[in-house]
Order: sequence, then structure tokens, then C-alpha cells
Amino acid sequence: MASLLLPIIYLAFISLGLPDGLLGAAWPSMYPTMGAELSWAGAISMIIAAGTIVSALSSDRLNLRLGTGGVTVCSVGLTAVALIGFSLCRSYWQLCLWAFPYGLGAGSVDASLNNYVSLHYKSRHMSWLHCMWGIGASLGPILMARALAGPGWQSGYRVIGLLQIVLTLVLVASLPLWKRPDGAAGSLDFEPEHRSLPQLIRIPGVPEVLICFFCYCAMESTAGMWAASYCTLARGIDAGTAARWASLFYTGITIGRFFCGFLTIKLNDRGMIRLGQLLIAVGLVLMLLPTGNTTLFLGLITVGLGCAPVFPCIIHETPDNFGRALSMSMTGVQMAAAYTGSCLMPPVFGLLAQHVSPALFPWFLAVLLVLMTVMSEALHHKTARR
Repeated sequence: MASLLLPIIYLAFISLGLPDGLLGAAWPSMYPTMGAELSWAGAISMIIAAGTIVSALSSDRLNLRLGTGGVTVCSVGLTAVALIGFSLCRSYWQLCLWAFPYGLGAGSVDASLNNYVSLHYKSRHMSWLHCMWGIGASLGPILMARALAGPGWQSGYRVIGLLQIVLTLVLVASLPLWKRPDGAAGSLDFEPEHRSLPQLIRIPGVPEVLICFFCYCAMESTAGMWAASYCTLARGIDAGTAARWASLFYTGITIGRFFCGFLTIKLNDRGMIRLGQLLIAVGLVLMLLPTGNTTLFLGLITVGLGCAPVFPCIIHETPDNFGRALSMSMTGVQMAAAYTGSCLMPPVFGLLAQHVSPALFPWFLAVLLVLMTVMSEALHHKTARR
């Protein structure tokens, strides 16, 4: 069964990435037709993030009732409906209405799938699955670009919505496979526990891991959103070149996660996290060196490569850090912390760039890296004593 289930999980991770870049790719064509302003995309993004956080915090209860397969079916189906809803919108307020189910469809499935893989499969699969997310996140804007060159942005949302509907049907057919993944690394020989957020916070290591997730996703999302602006405004690179160079960050993450799957055969999760943090630091130093734009080019790739193992490996070690019974509850709050960092920190840097200087970009990332590293070391120190 594992041989049949794994490709379906890989496909589900691609589907998780498909919608992520659509709004950014389509918004320049969307807002004039909606009577909206360019900046109003931020409100839609915030509503999507709010739905994702709510969904992630509810994921353990949903998982207990529906199982991972059931949560995945419902979430992908809800995302498909929201995408079709986006394709039918003719005014801004309609986009805002559909944005909340758009976010609800992402949070619980992300937490459930990550927990399922951390319980049942080896670390290399977690890296490769997150590589599949990167492929999906890259394919979404490509499909939208094709739609923008022809029928329009509505067609782009509609096509990806239909793809999600097809995937939902595949997932419905696969439901029997989720009950016992033969050949996987572990089986459910425990009773899952549900604890509230205040109860979880009191567990040693939980505050540290939540700060780790907040900082990592704040760093990844800030780098993805502001790298091109930094290249243009602080380093004097033309906009077209800056956009291509900024994409190197995501290229580094996707390629890095592919190769990290092989490295996890030799290194454990903790070693992979430290390696990633070291590479991020090297990349930031390259960006700051006064040697011209060649080292900036290399720095963006290196930061992406360093980001590659951090998120998958912290997720994968959750059952080891906090116990298998608590892993679903912990994965849900960890994903909520991650989404909060992604939601809040890019606007914070935007304010710094506007009112101080966009040249603060690598220093802003460095502060997040230092805090993440300190918290991850504290986490491993506390959990090692259990």
C-alpha cells in the first residue's frame, strides 16, 4: 500500500503549492477590473492567512474525527471550490469573501499531511515532499501567466480549480490506503492526545519551537517578497534582472530539498537544521560583501539552499521532540506559528524599507536567523533531557 499511497501524498503536496503564487501573479491584471487599488491585495492575503491559521489550529480535532485522508479530501475540495469562486468574482468584496475558505482549505491539510509523514516515513520523504510543494508553487504562476496571455486571470483560477477537483476525486478513491500504510516507518501504536494551546505552551520546548517556526517562515516569506526590491532599490539592478535573481531564492529551496532527501541518509534532523542555518549565514555574508553583484547572485542561491532543510526537518522531528501522541496537536500549532510569521513580518520589513532603507534587507534576515538558531538550540537542549 505504501507504494501506492506515497505518490498520492506527493501529488497532494504539489496541489498545496499550486494556489500559493496565484494572487501575486494575477493581481496586476485583477485589480483594475475590480475597481480596487494595487495595495488592496494585502488585505486579501491577510484574510487567506487568517483562514489558514484558524484551520491549522483546528487540525488535530479534525484529524481525530476524519483521519488524515478525510481531512485531505475535504481541504483540497474546499480549496477547489474557493478557486472556482475566485474565477467568478466581479468585485473586490467577493474576493474577500472567497479568501477565507481559500485559507481554510490550506491549514488543516498542511498540518495533517506533515504530521502523517513525520509519523510514518523517513526524513528524506519529508524533504522530497516539500520539494514537491516548491514545484507546485512554481507551476501555479506559470499556468496563470498562460491564462493572462489568453483568456484572462479568471481562466487561470478556473483551470487550477478544476485540477484540484480532479485531485479531490483521486483522494476520495485513495481513502482506504490511509488506514494502514504498509511498509512505512511507523504505525499508530498510540492514542493521539488533544491539548489546548495554553496547555501546550507549558510543555518544555514548545515556546522555543513556535518561535523557530515563526522566524523561519518570516525569513522565507520576507526574502521571497522583498529580494527583488532590494536588488533594484539598494543595489541598482534593473527590474527585469532583479526579478530573475529573486527567483533564485525559490530555485535554491526547491533544488536544495531534492538533494536534502539524500543527505538525510547520513545526517539526522538536528544536523540538517544546523547545516541549513550555516548555509543561510554564508549566503547573507555573500550578500553583504562589498565585491559587486556576483556575490549577491551567489548569496541569494545560498540562502535558498540553506532554507531548504530547515522547515521539513523541524516538522519531521516533532514526534521525537514531543512524543507521537502529541505530534498532531503540536504540528497544528507549529503551522499556525509559521503562517503568523509569513503574514506579519513581510509588511514589517516593508515599513522599514519605506521609512528607513531597503538596504536593511540582509540585516533583517540576519536578525531572524540568529533568533531562530538560538531557539532551535534551546529546543534541542530541552528535549534531549527527556
